[in-house]
Amino acid sequence: MPNFPEIEKTLASVEASPRVIQVLRDLHTKALSEVPFVSTAGSTADALEKFVALDPDKCALVYLLLRSTAARFIVEAGTSFGLSTIYLSLAVGQNGGGKVIATENEPTKALKARENWRAAGNDIEKWIELREGDLRETLKKDLPDQVDFLLLDIWTPLALPTLKLVHPRLKIGGLVVVDNTIEAASGYADLMSYFEDPANGFKATTAPYSGGLFIAVHLGRGVA
Repeated sequence: MPNFPEIEKTLASVEASPRVIQVLRDLHTKALSEVPFVSTAGSTADALEKFVALDPDKCALVYLLLRSTAARFIVEAGTSFGLSTIYLSLAVGQNGGGKVIATENEPTKALKARENWRAAGNDIEKWIELREGDLRETLKKDLPDQVDFLLLDIWTPLALPTLKLVHPRLKIGGLVVVDNTIEAASGYADLMSYFEDPANGFKATTAPYSGGLFIAVHLGRGVA
């Protein structure tokens, strides 16, 4: 397999067992060996066989954000093969335990994600609840009373519906991270309008990672 130095740099940012580190190394290598994929309104068929995973440096940032904020209840929209979910679960376990609600509509991807989590071990697997099917339905009920973090790495037309489902449970100070908001800007136009509306209570910035990584903090509805 090809060597990607950025993987080792990311893994050095993570506190994890050798078993988990090796699973992450293998999955990142497979993901980076693929042709890059960007979610757009007409691209779902192309994504079925691809990882569609966060880049390693983005995974490191997400993990460190979770550790620094002691996040314990997380929703992940767009699980794919479960790579980024391992980082989410790792942080949740180290923060004292909680739940990562992962979502995936494709049965083959859901199956592979479960296999990857099993390979990482029970310390990862036990914190994850995978909801298979259309997340516009699977996230309608049984969300935690308080959600600390929402990761949106999904087909762009589903991003805003997902945020609207989670927003009522998102805690004050809770974070929303959205991948590829520069590269897929046209697909995220309605989502950005929602974030920019002061009535919805967000303040945000875009970190200059590849494709753009949008980070929003929920400060409460009606923030000026």
